Amino acid sequence: MELSKLIRQLVTYGIHTGLMPEADRIYAVNRILDVMQEHEYTETEDDASGAELETILGGLLSQAVERGIIADTQEQKDLFDTRLMDCLMPRPSQVQETFWKKYAESPQTATEYYYKFSQDSDYIRRYRIKKDLKWKVDSVYGEIDITINLSKPEKDPRDIAAARQKKAGSYPKCLLCKENEGYAGRIGHPARNNHRIIPITINQAAWGLQYSPYVYYNEHCIVFNGEHTPMKIDRDTFIKLFDFVRLFPHYFLGSNADLPIVGGSILSHDHFQGGHYTFAMAKAAMEKEIVIPGFEDVQAGILKWPLSVIRIRHRDSSRLVELAAHILEAWRGYTDEDAFIFACTDGEPHNTITPIARMRDGLFELDLTLRNNITTDEHPLGVFHPHAPYHHIKKENIGLIEVMGLAVLPSRLKKEMELLGEYILEGRDPASDPDLEKHAAWVREFLPAYTDINEDNIEEIIRKEVGKVFVGVLEDAGVFKCTAEGRRAFDRFLEIL
Repeated sequence: MELSKLIRQLVTYGIHTGLMPEADRIYAVNRILDVMQEHEYTETEDDASGAELETILGGLLSQAVERGIIADTQEQKDLFDTRLMDCLMPRPSQVQETFWKKYAESPQTATEYYYKFSQDSDYIRRYRIKKDLKWKVDSVYGEIDITINLSKPEKDPRDIAAARQKKAGSYPKCLLCKENEGYAGRIGHPARNNHRIIPITINQAAWGLQYSPYVYYNEHCIVFNGEHTPMKIDRDTFIKLFDFVRLFPHYFLGSNADLPIVGGSILSHDHFQGGHYTFAMAKAAMEKEIVIPGFEDVQAGILKWPLSVIRIRHRDSSRLVELAAHILEAWRGYTDEDAFIFACTDGEPHNTITPIARMRDGLFELDLTLRNNITTDEHPLGVFHPHAPYHHIKKENIGLIEVMGLAVLPSRLKKEMELLGEYILEGRDPASDPDLEKHAAWVREFLPAYTDINEDNIEEIIRKEVGKVFVGVLEDAGVFKCTAEGRRAFDRFLEIL
């Protein structure tokens, strides 16, 4: 009876959210019975409409563990409950048909439908995303976003051991490949039974639109090449960005850089990230307007932003493509030893660009963030990368999302910040705790600035100081610093354009 009740609740959820029609109820029940390895079902009379999806799936997962269908690990549960959700799911062709019907009303209507669908289907797990910590911090560059990602489950040692016993798969080639749509997954590769992709055409080629399962901001989407091909920033990149923005003018779209250290985590598959969100960088003021010969009709300037950004605007996107290609070519080959910028060393290229496109006030707009990935003995992880004093908060690459002003910080910080608050209130030395020792110098530095620290404000103080660290991280990533000397160096590059 308990299993029957849970199955009825899940099917009712599918109908109420619009994942499936009432006419498919019996079919869905039978599919779930098959997944649960059960042959009996008793229709219950209780109201099945009020249960939360997390509770329903939790009950079904407990049943699956008790029945020996899966092991009691998070990864195996995630593989299994995705199979359960697939029992409610429409075919990809049906989702695409609905999307384009909505698109005929407006692009925003289409994406709102698709975003809700991606959450209702549990591809985006709402109940995990809401656990992420998010806050904003004021800075001289505007209001910066800070997030601590808690929605991505940690690996279980049993799953890691199981993965070692299995031969590495080559299908799908990576997490961004179109072959993930409907894929059941395996240990080490998440299930995508409930994944549906919207095919779109970008630069006369087949691409796909989907949302990130770990959304860091509103409608965080991924736009990926239909072929498994490496990322590359070139003239075609700018065409692709504007093709997308033309299709979805309410979304921005940007690309990670195409070199290690300053690039994203997946460089093997050409893709972009976008969404319906306004970052601090988009709000940044134009610090200085510039005129580039041959492009006098294009509005251009440098932003008041910790990273080095050239913003260009025009009604005709083709003019921006040509100018962006000109800037990219110039930057690829640019060396300024006084600013410690080298185009390449020992044949290894260092200069690239992180571009972000959007529509604003009827104009196409493109932000070109200059990046360089050179390393030294003093900065082995990168000269224009978070420096060692900031590694206790942020050590990972500064990718597209961070460039725009949103910190994606490791989950360990939640526990460390809470414990740090206790130590500060009790007057204990953080250096005495193995998990907090790395924060000790930072605490000694900021603590004297506060005369009144208590239980009511300690969390706010620590969050504010974390935000200051992230601003410092962004300043480290800027190739031309926001100083008189740095701006003179920036001018030297602008002159060669």
